[in-house]
Amino acid sequence: MAAAQLAELRALLEQKFPDAMPLARRTSRPASTGIAELDRALPNGGFPLGKLSACEPQGGSTSILRAACQACITAGDRAAWIDGSLTITGAFWDDGPLLVRPRGDKQAIGAADLLLRSGGFRIVVLAGVDLESADSLRLVRAAHEGGGALVVVATKANVAALRLSVRIAPESYRWHHDPFGDPAEAHDVRLHAEVRALGWNARAEFTLPVQSHELRLSLESGLADRRGRTIRPGQSKTGNSRSRRRVVSAASKSLPAKPPSSP
Repeated sequence: MAAAQLAELRALLEQKFPDAMPLARRTSRPASTGIAELDRALPNGGFPLGKLSACEPQGGSTSILRAACQACITAGDRAAWIDGSLTITGAFWDDGPLLVRPRGDKQAIGAADLLLRSGGFRIVVLAGVDLESADSLRLVRAAHEGGGALVVVATKANVAALRLSVRIAPESYRWHHDPFGDPAEAHDVRLHAEVRALGWNARAEFTLPVQSHELRLSLESGLADRRGRTIRPGQSKTGNSRSRRRVVSAASKSLPAKPPSSP
């Protein structure tokens, strides 16, 4: 078969069956992460448009996806982040992608569907939501219709076209030291990434800076603190009364016995 006929057949197959074509053969410009070493490991240099990509929620995944959103904004595009677990506070999100704080998984999935179908966002990140098979298919259709890249932070995604797993390399932190020479604050960390897709398997190593925040807890009502505890219906914002009693009880056991009062 001549080269021209082969190219024509390949273009026809990609038009009729876009999901069956390897990502490495696509010509559309993907959503870059802004991290050169990772972009070289991703098919065509970024997250594929019109597809669902899965990123495992391990060390460094939030920083990588935040960098990808920022790269899209720098290039003049729009990006959105749907915080299904309510672990991100506005104090640390004064700039960057559109931050959506839904009330429950249903609203999170609906928001992702709406943003993807609008076609106005180059990348949409959905974090803190467990997707069922029907939800995944719904969002895949929305991404294909709107043409944006959908990245889900989850351990499993049955219909993901690309899977990214990141881990922190052992003893890879670099530290700022105090006047006595002891490690005081992390400066940066070395990450290992593995990318898997149809017809694609690559690895990358890169370094990301570590940012420290003095304010660790959320000051906004209705949001979880930085440790990821969500507020369930019927539960107070300060925590479960049973757990508070348990803490008080444990503390009281450690107190010395009260001396008897004199008559």
